Order: sequence, then C-alpha cells, then structure tokens
Amino acid sequence: FIIGSRTTCRTSLSYLSTTPIPSHKDWTILQHYSSARFSTLRTVNMALVSEFLGQLSLNVGSCESKYPTVVPAPDFDPDKDAARIETAIKTKGVDEATIINVLTKRTYSQRREIAFAYERRAKKDLVTALKGALSGSLETVILGLMKSTAQYDASEIKGSIKGLGTDEEVLIEIVCSRSSTELAEIKTVYKELFKKDLEKDVAGDTSGDFAKLLLALVQAKRAEPSSVVDYEKIDEDARALYDAGVKRKGTDVATWISIMSERSVPHLQKVFDRYKSYSPYDMQESIRKEVKGDLEKSFLTLVECFENKPLYFANRLAEAMKGKSAKEKVVTRIMVSRCEVDLMKIRTEFKSQTGKSLFQTITEHTKGDYQKAMLALCGGDD
Repeated sequence: FIIGSRTTCRTSLSYLSTTPIPSHKDWTILQHYSSARFSTLRTVNMALVSEFLGQLSLNVGSCESKYPTVVPAPDFDPDKDAARIETAIKTKGVDEATIINVLTKRTYSQRREIAFAYERRAKKDLVTALKGALSGSLETVILGLMKSTAQYDASEIKGSIKGLGTDEEVLIEIVCSRSSTELAEIKTVYKELFKKDLEKDVAGDTSGDFAKLLLALVQAKRAEPSSVVDYEKIDEDARALYDAGVKRKGTDVATWISIMSERSVPHLQKVFDRYKSYSPYDMQESIRKEVKGDLEKSFLTLVECFENKPLYFANRLAEAMKGKSAKEKVVTRIMVSRCEVDLMKIRTEFKSQTGKSLFQTITEHTKGDYQKAMLALCGGDD
C-alpha cells in the first residue's frame, strides 16, 4: 500500500459512511501493517484505518479526470426536493418545470436520495410515479437521469438489440467510446438488470469481424496506461497495423482488432502518430480504404475516441442537430450519459468545431420541456 497526500487520505476516508463493516480478513491485514507502516495514523480509530486501506486498494488506477456540467447541488435537502416533486406530480396537468429544475440539477447519487425520500413520504416508487406523470421525450430524459451512467448505458445497449433488427449505431457509439473500466461496470450492471451476459447478447445480434471487434472490446482487456514509454513496442504496433492493412491486398482484421482492443490509449495515440511514417495515409484514412460498413464505423469511432473523445461526441451532436429538428434519441443519449462525465469538454469542442455554442444550437433545434431539460443538462452558454 502507498499512502498519498493528506487530501488523498481525506478523500478515501470520506467513503466510510457508505462502506461495509470490515471483515476478519481486513483486521488481519490491518494488524500486519499498522505497526510498520501506519505510525502516523495511530491516533485514528482502528476501524477508520482498515476502511482507508480497503478504499485505497479499490481506487488505485481508477481516478480519471471528469469535466461534468451536472455537479452536486449545494445545500442539498432530499426531503425538500422529494416534497417539491410530489407536489409537481400531483398538480393538475403536472408541473414539468419543477421536475426538470430539480432532477437536472442534481447528480445521480443525489437523485437516488430524493427517490428514497420520496418513497418514504409518498409510499410510492418515484420512477413509477414519474412514468405515470410524464410522456414523450421528456419522460425519456428524466427516466434516463434516474439511472447511473452504467445502468443507462446497459439499458441503451439492451434497447439496441431488443426485438427485430439491431441498432448498430447505438452499439458502436457506446461500446467503442467507453473505457475498459466503464465497460466492465456496464457488463456487471447488464447482468444484474437483465439476467443475461452482455457478450452473449452482442454475439447473438451481430456477426463477422464486426462482432469480433465488439466482443474484444466488451471483454475489457485494454492495458492500463504506463509511465514508461515503450518506443520499440510503439514502432512494432505501428508497423503491424500498416502490414495488416494498407501494405497488403485484403486486410488482416484480427491484427487490427487485437492492437486496438488491448493497448492503452496513450500508447495507441503514439502508435497512430508513428503509423504516419510507414503509411501514406493516417489511421482514419487507412480504415476508410480498408474496411466498410459497421466495421469501418467501429474502427473510426475507436480512433476518434482515442485521439479526442470529447470531439467525437461534439461531432455526433452537431450531426444530430444538422436538420430543422434534432435527432432526439442521439442528443438525449449523449447529454444524459455524458453530463456527469465530460460534457463541459464536449461543449468546448462543439463551439470550436461549429462556431456556435451547444446551448445556442440546442435552443435552435429543440422546443418545449425537452428543450428546457437539454439546456439544463448543458449547464450554460459558451
């Protein structure tokens, strides 16, 4: 175990209120290390130290920077929010504005607390009550916000492969843009929600190299970023990508899949840069020349996300709001799934690419309560 700064200690100890009581094994580990490694923490209650150890081990390597537009509401009072929502639902005609104002300005963990408070108060499930009170696009947005990001992604994937036909666009967007950590969590949640394995469902609804790529990604075998830059491996992978594609007749897709699904993102960024010294085309141009259809879209999505994920989502939003009216399914999915992740960065890329702010574009291409909800998630104008 490595002890970080006081801030790290405080952050880890802040989890205590939601962490289970330490097991016998935890106490054994604690006793082994306490005298040699934790002399500076002797004044802290033994249980706190044990919990600190547990949380430290759970959080190693999982600290990704986030740029959310939806952040925890200050002076949060779940009982007060629950009362406001109960009144809004009971109001004749339903007070949608209050529901939007409350739920789009709270994080998922705060919404959960509101749901518990609502159930205690109204003796009803909040999600069921919201389903009965809302309809259309607004209902889709609000019910989406009542799920965690992983639950939402899992539900969207399930929806994309349910019934006749598969919505490959949704599958590609989610599976190819999420990190291995996120995909591992989606798999777990998918199993909990639908009692099925995500791999089996994906394999059953896709085929060929497209299926092989998605399954390789879902298996979440991507290497963690390393502080050591392996220039020999970077050159080897760049050469392998070139030899498997542009250099030969036909494409060795298996080589592309293994490199793009198993290497860390910082490594791949350097590989794509090195690739240009072998190929007359960059990686994206090579993909367009070598493969077609859903496989092409998948590889392109991967490379775009490796190079600049917020830009990928900014382009998706711009594409979805090109016409007179927005493609609401796409806009909803991105806004709901990214509002607590990186929507602030997506906003910046959107303005840079289109010359218009995301806020202004949403205003021009949407209307009514749906517009209000989207603008609230957007979190402001640029």
